[in-house]
Amino acid sequence: MDTLTPQLFAALVLIISYALIVTERVHRTAAAMAGGAAILVAGTWLGVIDRAKYPTELHFLQEAVDWNTIGLLLGMMIIVGMLKDTGFFEFIAVKIAKLSRGNPWRIMLLFSTATAVLSAFLDNVTTVLLIAPVTVSIMLTLELNPVPFLISEVIASNIGGTATLIGDPPNIIIGSGAGLGFNEFILNLAPIVGVVFLISLVYLRVVFRDTLARRPGNLQEVMGMNEWEQIRDRGLLIKCLGVLGMVIILFFLHSMLELEPSTVALFGAALLLLVSSEHPDKALHQVEWNVLLFFAGLFIIVRGVEEVGLIERAASLAVDATGGSLGTAMFVVLWSSAAASAVVDNIPFTATMVPLIHSMSASPALAAQIAQVEGNPLWWALSLGACLGGNATLIGASANVVVAGISERMGYPISFREYFRYAAPVTFLSLAVAGALLYVKTFYI
Repeated sequence: MDTLTPQLFAALVLIISYALIVTERVHRTAAAMAGGAAILVAGTWLGVIDRAKYPTELHFLQEAVDWNTIGLLLGMMIIVGMLKDTGFFEFIAVKIAKLSRGNPWRIMLLFSTATAVLSAFLDNVTTVLLIAPVTVSIMLTLELNPVPFLISEVIASNIGGTATLIGDPPNIIIGSGAGLGFNEFILNLAPIVGVVFLISLVYLRVVFRDTLARRPGNLQEVMGMNEWEQIRDRGLLIKCLGVLGMVIILFFLHSMLELEPSTVALFGAALLLLVSSEHPDKALHQVEWNVLLFFAGLFIIVRGVEEVGLIERAASLAVDATGGSLGTAMFVVLWSSAAASAVVDNIPFTATMVPLIHSMSASPALAAQIAQVEGNPLWWALSLGACLGGNATLIGASANVVVAGISERMGYPISFREYFRYAAPVTFLSLAVAGALLYVKTFYI
């Protein structure tokens, strides 16, 4: 069979799957699973799966699915799901509202900072899912428009999630695909993200100055709230925080201990199930199985495209377009990733880009330059572009969609235009600053 047929088939599966995901004609998990199944079934007949290399579909499945990513997500979902049941997030929200003493700017500053920090070490979608409803309730009590505060939390969640391996799904995919550990993300991205976040706070202070200048009402009602009443299970909270703290410490030490991040997360989840009185059925009910299946389907599709040589071909074209310059390649990856993540889900985009970055990095023109710098800056460019670029539009990242849905259900809809008006400028500013800092770090530090 000629090579054109499997290439056309793999490309067609990729395009149709992505079109279904972007247009939301069907659920994205169904689209990804259907695409993966097409690769496994028809791909065997059409030559996408090389029978000499993969004797059965199971062998291909074992190689195609990134089990490290699946395991890391599964473990953290169990831990965060059990932590969510304790009332921990509601406690933080009420505590912040009281610490601010009703000052709108202080509320925005504290809520945004808490969201960014929690998003760096937990799942950013879970963070906004739990913080946003409490934010709306507190803002309504203070007789303030909650929309500016929700937009600031969305922006903070995507920025904060960029800082670590576990903060945002694109980073989990990059870390596993590139063999990068927790410490490498912290050292390479956290300083850049810190600067970007501070600049974003200044921007938010200016752009929402009218809302932040208003005097809140019913302040005494908020000050009279007891944050400890939000805690529903103190015993479980202590156990969850203890296990989560241990897991984070092990993330820092996992390279030294020769443990995969997924092993650390699954160990933490298993330990928490053992020491808690929670029934496993209740804990496992918190797991977003549709997300895990979505990832598995994507990995199969991307592996099929990679096997027929399309990724290598695209990488060659990309290297030629950059003129073989590492600096140019960094900016191309950064801005193209940001542009794509603004209009499509950054998870499937990142899954496709990982093998592309591998192929680009292996090209003679770039490999020699990468060998002369510390690490491979193309991975950091991909992470910054995919995660920060998601801030630009209301559909750019899952956290954006979640907050928009919560706000609408509570009577304060956020339109695409309104969100874009405030978020697009800060996204462009964030990417410009991040790109400049990455360039300086790569070539001058």
